[in-house]
Amino acid sequence: MSSSGGSKRNSNVSTPGGSKRNSNVVNIDEEEENIQQTPDLLLPENQLVGLKRHDSLDMEAAKIGGHHGHHNTKDWGVILRLAFQSVGVIYGDIGTSPLYVYSSTFTNGIKHPDDILGVLSLIFYTFTLIPVIKYVMIVLHANDNGDGGTFALYSKLCRYAKIGLIPSEQPEDREVSNFQLELPGKGNTISSKVKKSLEQSIFAKFALLFIAMLGTSMVIGDGILTPSISVLSAVSGLKEATDTMTEGRIVIISVIILICLFMVQRFGTDKVGYSFAPIISVWFSLIAGIGVYNFLNYDPSVAKAINPKYIVDYFKRNGKDGWISLGGVVLAITGTEAMFADLGHFTVKSVQISMGFVVYPAIMTAYTGQAAWLRKHSDEVADTFYRSIPHALYWPVFVVAVMAAIIASQAMISGTFSIIKQSLSLGCFPRVQVVHTSSKYEGQVYIPEMNYLLMIGCVLVTASFRTTEKIGNAYGIAVIFAETLTSGFLIVIMLVIWKTNILLVIVYVLVISSTEYLYLSAVLYKFGKGGYLPFSFALVLMFIMCTWNYVYRAKYNYELDNKVSREAIKDIVTDTNISHMGGLGIFYSELAHGIPPIFKHYVENVPALHSVIVFVSIKSLPISRVAPEERFLFRRVKPNELYVFRCVVRYGYTDVRNEKESFEKILIERLKDFIEYDYGTEPQQGRIADEDVVKIDKAWRSGVVHLVGEHEIVSRAGSSIGKRFLINYAYNFMKKNLRQSYSVFDVPHKRLLKVGMTYEL
Repeated sequence: MSSSGGSKRNSNVSTPGGSKRNSNVVNIDEEEENIQQTPDLLLPENQLVGLKRHDSLDMEAAKIGGHHGHHNTKDWGVILRLAFQSVGVIYGDIGTSPLYVYSSTFTNGIKHPDDILGVLSLIFYTFTLIPVIKYVMIVLHANDNGDGGTFALYSKLCRYAKIGLIPSEQPEDREVSNFQLELPGKGNTISSKVKKSLEQSIFAKFALLFIAMLGTSMVIGDGILTPSISVLSAVSGLKEATDTMTEGRIVIISVIILICLFMVQRFGTDKVGYSFAPIISVWFSLIAGIGVYNFLNYDPSVAKAINPKYIVDYFKRNGKDGWISLGGVVLAITGTEAMFADLGHFTVKSVQISMGFVVYPAIMTAYTGQAAWLRKHSDEVADTFYRSIPHALYWPVFVVAVMAAIIASQAMISGTFSIIKQSLSLGCFPRVQVVHTSSKYEGQVYIPEMNYLLMIGCVLVTASFRTTEKIGNAYGIAVIFAETLTSGFLIVIMLVIWKTNILLVIVYVLVISSTEYLYLSAVLYKFGKGGYLPFSFALVLMFIMCTWNYVYRAKYNYELDNKVSREAIKDIVTDTNISHMGGLGIFYSELAHGIPPIFKHYVENVPALHSVIVFVSIKSLPISRVAPEERFLFRRVKPNELYVFRCVVRYGYTDVRNEKESFEKILIERLKDFIEYDYGTEPQQGRIADEDVVKIDKAWRSGVVHLVGEHEIVSRAGSSIGKRFLINYAYNFMKKNLRQSYSVFDVPHKRLLKVGMTYEL
């Protein structure tokens, strides 16, 4: 592919490690001053708008990581091992639901013996319909190169349709191996129409981004509520052991456990799968065994609850109260979203096996056994779980229950950290420190700021609500709301990407989505009884995310509109009034397609340039990961004698850094490879390539200076009150009180030069 004013050459090159790399050479002369966006992604690059990227100064995003090697494995030994590990990582939350479902459903007691059968039937069909049919059979297949979650669904849509609010398309991005989607060969008129409507509607683009952020907020809210309700439910079993255990003491013990849980987060969970899987497996064995015991010992006739007629009868008898009780039944499927969100470390088959052969039968047996016990002890529904345990097993079950509750909490806390890291690459979250706690499990991260905020939230919720019934009202909303948002994205994917038959989409909406909205209506009824809590969390988080994203986009567009022209670059570099000194200058810019205005501002104030200049932009692609050999995209400013380069470093939203080598060293090595193999396509110029490599080496040895832009963002004169508040106060407050750009990027302070400039947005 070529364009006027320059050429682009593709050459497959070998890195020192022996891997293949696709090096793309693009002359800066290709860029035009007035770039217009085009719907054809295969048009020459000079017709494409600048690249999207998140905060290029976030070193935690500048991490080089490999692929998960097991996503497409067909080795059943590996699949079975992953299935075992997934039991410990994914199902802690959903596995501890039997602790509180019946007590949360029958808050006013059991008024009719057959109500137990009605609720058991509701649990059975709800669990079968949503976790099994929706997630295991459908949603898991909507993964993005093996990764799941709301963010993965949004990224997948961004790759297929141009719905991103910041133009990020570039032909080279589509050459990344993970970028292409596996699409059905057949065309579909409905698919084309929906795609076209999404791409042409500004409202639809904002709505999809809003839904992605709302889903993130609800998962974070879930990360606060899961530890609270799980630990409190488990510890409440002490009431059965001693009469001196009051509600206040249970709350204090729960708070102590929660604080300890959050304090150890910084150590990471390197062996999370094999460490937790045996405990959760023991837990499932215990609740299943107790379920079988209670079923055989009390009332085997509860098996007839498989007949959905008991659901109809239940609603006929209880009317509005039956509908309200759905807020308790929905707690049986808490943690379902974790199956999809935590898919990145496993495979679809391994999750399907663990659910089908371990989790589903164990949990259904546990609920059936509790129902059989309740048929004989209906007046003790408030403490169903612990009172239905055979006396000899009380203490073993209590200890395992507490451990399972902690593991369930750990899974959601880790999931919260991961989803915040993903939000960073969307430009939807302020800069925070992301610490990778494991070299083996690349998705395990720890965010200190969020850890303490989650801990404070959990402690406040536990201390103020005090009972699982009240927390359950809030918990149900967070759970079902996140699941309805996933369904919304899934329907769009079914229509646009999968090109599913419209009749099947309608069946999905009528059966699964309508069921979810029925549950959502029931939990919203309890809004005033604690249900407002997740919305309060979401409101605060949405304000933070929307504010940050709004200013992020405005700042990007400002730099795009005010970038330095190609003529100005040549004039600056060749200006005899500007001193040229040895060494290498790495200038971290906000734009990947052009030189930002802060460079001209720097030269005007410091009329000196290094012998070699590299403009670096770190860009996040809407894919889960980018192979290391495809990560660096270099461009050279012509003529070659200027020794000015531009480099786009591309990452997926789950990529991590290779901490064995510094980013600076990797960058220089890739730059030398680029020069060598670029000239290697023309053997007669091999001598020039050698000279250039020597020049780069000499500049590197002379010293590297990292030039980091430090922008002051203010609203333009005459802006509205709302805009002034968002930019001058809200955004700048977050910016000043969170991580500074240079500290996040981990630039050596002795070689750091901050360049300040005011942006009026």
